[in-house]
Amino acid sequence: MTEPGSCRAHGEVTEQRGCGDSRVSPQAKYLAQIILVGAQVVGRAFMRALRQEFAASQAAADARGRAERPQSAAASRIIGISLQEAQQILNVSNLNPEEIQKNYDHLFKVNDKSVGGSFYLQSKVVRAKERLDEELRIQAKGDKEKGRKAET
Repeated sequence: MTEPGSCRAHGEVTEQRGCGDSRVSPQAKYLAQIILVGAQVVGRAFMRALRQEFAASQAAADARGRAERPQSAAASRIIGISLQEAQQILNVSNLNPEEIQKNYDHLFKVNDKSVGGSFYLQSKVVRAKERLDEELRIQAKGDKEKGRKAET
């Protein structure tokens, strides 16, 4: 057995702590505190930036929703593409069904993977066509409702 103040592994005798000194130096404590405070500051700044980004995103979504009719805004959210983006993808300025179909057929064929096209671009073309078709359906429904109101 060893004495209370000796350390057999190191062959040294310490005052009352046993083998090795487990006391932490004041510099290490200060360093740990500095690191902890720094991490808290960075964490708070990150959370503040995250909240601001979320608020800005919500404001942009609300503004986009106000710019479009409610049904159109809902269609944009469901399909995941805005009306303006869909028109840009299919290169149409107005909602002419024949022009939309013509541009869709051309872009779909050009971006076919079997002819060296991009599946990603082809899927964007499909989504754009779906969004424009939905907008045409919304407009037709609105026109039909206006016609019923005019009759009464």
